[in-house]
Amino acid sequence: MTLSRRKKIVFALVAMALSFFGMIVLLLGADLIVHHRAERSAGLNRYGYRGPVVPRKQRGELRVVMLGGSTVFGYGVAWNESVPAYLEEKLQARLPRPVRVVNLGYNNEGAFSFVPNLEDFASLEYDVAVLYEGYNDLPGDRAPNRSVYRRNSAIFRTFGYFPILPLYLEEKARLMQFGDLNAAYDDLNPNAGGKSKVVFRPGLAQRTSAAALQAISSMTRALDGQIERTGVVQPPAMKESESTLGCTFPYVTYCESVAAAVRYARSHDKGVVVGAQPRSTGAGLAQDRHAIQRAMLASMLQRVFGQDARVVFADVSSAIDLRDVQATFDGMHLTPPANATVAAALADYVITVAPRQ
Repeated sequence: MTLSRRKKIVFALVAMALSFFGMIVLLLGADLIVHHRAERSAGLNRYGYRGPVVPRKQRGELRVVMLGGSTVFGYGVAWNESVPAYLEEKLQARLPRPVRVVNLGYNNEGAFSFVPNLEDFASLEYDVAVLYEGYNDLPGDRAPNRSVYRRNSAIFRTFGYFPILPLYLEEKARLMQFGDLNAAYDDLNPNAGGKSKVVFRPGLAQRTSAAALQAISSMTRALDGQIERTGVVQPPAMKESESTLGCTFPYVTYCESVAAAVRYARSHDKGVVVGAQPRSTGAGLAQDRHAIQRAMLASMLQRVFGQDARVVFADVSSAIDLRDVQATFDGMHLTPPANATVAAALADYVITVAPRQ
């Protein structure tokens, strides 16, 4: 039987649609598998935060979200050795109610990311927000940190699902091409301080496999781009002297970002803890800048929110000595015991602003 032209077109369109949706299902399945493997190690779960997916909020439960950069995320340690994980442990030991602390930190994000993340994770029904970031904003108004990592994904912005497959495939492809990534970096950067100078020369099979992985990664990113082509809307740059909060250059933008997050949280009846990280011991101007930033932040919070009992400034800058090699492995990111110390110091402040049962 000969098909008419119209039937052929319909058949072709149906076949294309089935192929497209079949590909989507396969990619989603692969992404879920990668998430399952990564969410308990150094990755994000399918909803875009670190650690296992939290269940539906229980009646009477205190739910806390902690926001910041890599010191909140827990760079270099397991998910259950991060500050948020220990904070949950400390709070649960002291409160006669269920407690969940969700880790919303992500590497390199600064105070500007606070409001977008509070908005994007409103479905967690949190009661308290802990805002804990200063290091990633040390350059200040000279180079404002506008990173909002998860909103780079249109899939996440649209559906609340965070795809991790592209990143995973790209890392696997680089590993096939270059072998030990640290060794490759050392070889290309002889002044980086590394001792290894191993050169990995991939064969045809490795190069072919790497190309295939990169092609699949590009395909998933293309699908992401088809959903929505708009990115995060950036606010206009501030003038050096512009501040309605009493802050001055170079931390006008930082103060404004923190204040905006506090206002957002309080407008939704959330308690807020604004934390000051351990004193920087970095070389050059880092120590001085961190001290200036911390002092300006404390003054702003007292001036603008001092009458609000559910907004507190948690100065834990003296809780850890970053010169202690037992407390940090790189002068910034903390070891598990040091993370537990910071969590214990924050717990009192969280209890202060938490809603009563």
